[in-house]
Amino acid sequence: MNARSLCVFIATLLCLVNVTLAQNKKTLNINRATLAPKIDGILDDTIWQNAETATGFVSQRPEIGQQAPHDERTEVKMTFDDNAIYVAAYLYDDPTKIMKQLTSRDNFGQTDYFILVLNPNNDAQNDTAFYVFSSGQQADALQNPTLGEDFGWNAVWDSAVKIMDDGWIVEMKIPYRTLRFSDQDEPTWGVQFHREFRRSRARFTWNPVDPTQGYSGLYHAEVKGLKDVKPPMRLNLYPFTTGIINSFDGDTDTDLKFGMDVKYGLTDNFTLDATLVPDFSQAGFDNVELNLGPFEQTFSEQRQFFTEGVDLFSKGDLFFSRRIGNRPSGKLNLNENEEANVPNEVKVLNAVKVSGRTKNGLGIGFFNAITEKTTANIKNTLTDEKRSAVVEPFTNYNILVVDQQFNGNSSVSLINTNVLREGHFRDANATALVANLINKRNTFSIATDLRMSNVNYQNTTNETGFSSYLRLAKIHGNLRYSFDHSYADTKFDINDLGLLYRNNYNNFGTDISYQTFEPSGNLNNYTISTYFNYNRLVEPNVYSQFNLGASYRATTKGLDGFGFSIDIEPGEQKDYFESRDGRPFIYENFVTTGGYLSSNYNRTFALDLRANVGALFETGRDKFTYDIEVEPRVRINDKLLLIYQFYYDFTNGGRGFATREDEQSIFGERNRQIVTNSISSNYAFNPYNSLSLSFRHYWDTVSYDNDLFTLLDSGRLTTDAGYTVDSVSNDPNINFSTWNIDLSYSWQFAPGSFLTALYRNQLFNSDAIAEYNYSQSIDKLFDQPMQHTFSVRLQYFLDFNGIKSVFNSNKSDA
Repeated sequence: MNARSLCVFIATLLCLVNVTLAQNKKTLNINRATLAPKIDGILDDTIWQNAETATGFVSQRPEIGQQAPHDERTEVKMTFDDNAIYVAAYLYDDPTKIMKQLTSRDNFGQTDYFILVLNPNNDAQNDTAFYVFSSGQQADALQNPTLGEDFGWNAVWDSAVKIMDDGWIVEMKIPYRTLRFSDQDEPTWGVQFHREFRRSRARFTWNPVDPTQGYSGLYHAEVKGLKDVKPPMRLNLYPFTTGIINSFDGDTDTDLKFGMDVKYGLTDNFTLDATLVPDFSQAGFDNVELNLGPFEQTFSEQRQFFTEGVDLFSKGDLFFSRRIGNRPSGKLNLNENEEANVPNEVKVLNAVKVSGRTKNGLGIGFFNAITEKTTANIKNTLTDEKRSAVVEPFTNYNILVVDQQFNGNSSVSLINTNVLREGHFRDANATALVANLINKRNTFSIATDLRMSNVNYQNTTNETGFSSYLRLAKIHGNLRYSFDHSYADTKFDINDLGLLYRNNYNNFGTDISYQTFEPSGNLNNYTISTYFNYNRLVEPNVYSQFNLGASYRATTKGLDGFGFSIDIEPGEQKDYFESRDGRPFIYENFVTTGGYLSSNYNRTFALDLRANVGALFETGRDKFTYDIEVEPRVRINDKLLLIYQFYYDFTNGGRGFATREDEQSIFGERNRQIVTNSISSNYAFNPYNSLSLSFRHYWDTVSYDNDLFTLLDSGRLTTDAGYTVDSVSNDPNINFSTWNIDLSYSWQFAPGSFLTALYRNQLFNSDAIAEYNYSQSIDKLFDQPMQHTFSVRLQYFLDFNGIKSVFNSNKSDA
């Protein structure tokens, strides 16, 4: 059976079940406002007096289906005009119990909040959520059943909050430019209202939600009465300027940058996002660690353009945005006595993305980015002769996605990524067919993908690889289970634009869990789960590893969380990657267990504790490892939060790759200890002004026993070759440490407009003096030159419709 026939068979099988999810959708009828309400948290506008009220909210957690008490009831009203949707919500409560910690935008603190969810297509899959906190702060997100919530998406809208004697009021204005919808005479939109009581984590919704079954979008109510709503011209401009001062090792340089981000509605449902002359100078530090493993170290994306609205491009896991503007991909051929200065990153010249979805559920996405040609400076240390070499040519990155949703819960997608490099550098292409299929009762799901890659090495070879994934799962009720299979041959490679740590796998897995959804005894909920994984290689077709484990986690009625887990790798485990040459490295019977405790964050002082311990039960080995993490947090008041984290990790008797000598892999037995100290704090003056501090010091030492090993073809280690730490060319012992401080101030001086001031310093040291203690390593670190960076960024939001209305007003006044 070919891939196409398989997909048709699966879709047909699922469509045999025609029973729809039983529910009664509430309906809210709204009227057009002749005079728009003022967004001030005072509900004295004429339109609110006779508007239909949405009330009778029902609990989703911790109990299911309970009516809210009368003195904690919620009443919501809506209206609209030619420009926006307006919402007024009265959230009754004892004002002394309302939690209202101030946080930065999109960050959840110990704060009550109200959520408006709109779905103009009423398709149960593509929601836009607007959050208003009792502190006055905002958050917003795009939501769908495949990817969950995308808080990287940010829109410009208006809200106001007012604390009353019997609760609090939310008033909202959602401009049509924040939504995507087609021109319709009398549309029916999906709508849902959520209310969260932070003190108890109780969640109430207007239309009842059953958390044991199905995506929450299936439980939306409907809003009717939106007559003659016209999609506006969506053109938003974000011009910015950034001033930067960098100082390192006595040298200081300055830079002044100008650029602009653009959002333009190509049609009612499709938007073009572009960043012209990009500036990512204020992206945060990466939490760098010492990497002893065979796979690359990667970090999460922190550049807003690459985190916002990328849900379509994430289909098939072919897109890892850090590839764009990362370190150069080319390798240098250095002559004797030459050293090279290679840039840490490649400059992004521009990037655009077009995405949207029709009312019939067809989503289309197009992404393109261009990076500039990058060279490394090379110097002969004896003759001072200098030359340059290209380490990354002019490069184009491209993605095309087509995604069809159906049944309110399922989708099928086709994704293609393409990387074209100028000259003799490699090009790459990858394609994926992805299906997420759920029956109409929302009880079972099939997730599958078929992926193919092609890498063109220009004058050498052209390789095509294949990968697949299949997961069958029961997704409803207390008892759930799944079976999965993943496969990738030895030529599958998506790392020009995607992220693949390794290929050459043929893996099987299963898991079973039992979870509760309502309080029982002293617990609000708990989950017990167990899993089993069996792994093989594709080439050669041999066993690799397997493991099994179990976990338990629970939340008490006092909102304290705790849990524990165990993982067992019984028998021989064959690691084919640690050797760096494809031969197996064998270890046996490794067991790890651990647990955690997280106290209720509602308290002024809260504490997170995590600890794990592991041991190897193998003849001739004495490996023992443990780690502990302590994270106290103090909420001094509603404006100031302090969090300190201490992490300690110690391994005694670990074995792994140490160095290369005489063209073979050398292993060693090592002791390793890691100490991390970090502090984060945030002081919010009000919802528009905040000051934040982030500090991290990471210290890692690796100390090898003097006798080193070579790896036999059998997978066992031997010292017969006589290698020692003193005899190899490169001392494998390591003393590694980093230090980062990030202090920033943010002021939102107008809707969507920000002034951000940022100060950073950074230290780094890596050497072979593993015998240094913590204090000595700190002294050594501070002997290194420190990098200081100060930057100020000004970004202003311009809405074309606002500009047009100003000119029209001036014209009419004339």
